[in-house]
Amino acid sequence: MPTLHKSPADMPSRPLAHCHDGVGEIAWIGVLGKGDLGGRHLRFLHDDVLPPGTSIGVHRHADDEEYYYILSGQGIMTLDGERHPVGPGDVTAVFPGGEHGLENTGDGELRVIVFAVS
Repeated sequence: MPTLHKSPADMPSRPLAHCHDGVGEIAWIGVLGKGDLGGRHLRFLHDDVLPPGTSIGVHRHADDEEYYYILSGQGIMTLDGERHPVGPGDVTAVFPGGEHGLENTGDGELRVIVFAVS
């Protein structure tokens, strides 16, 4: 698989309720997944939208890394017990053994690109 192209019509999407025991339902779009990546270090790439008041619950990562790039909205990212305000242009990372969670604290949608590597 030397190259790849996908359009939005080829990307699975669904509501995801109580993600990692979080509050509410986020809109999940699987931009890239295992079937697209052919055993590469990138595990997945998501485009996630958290409506106001929703969250991704705090959870620990055992053996992978996960990165969040904030596209729009406002929120709080919890990283190893510390709460950090996040907004457009911010990036966060959790490494093996770390924990994180995200909550939308704004009045509008919080949109993030999430990718994981192993």
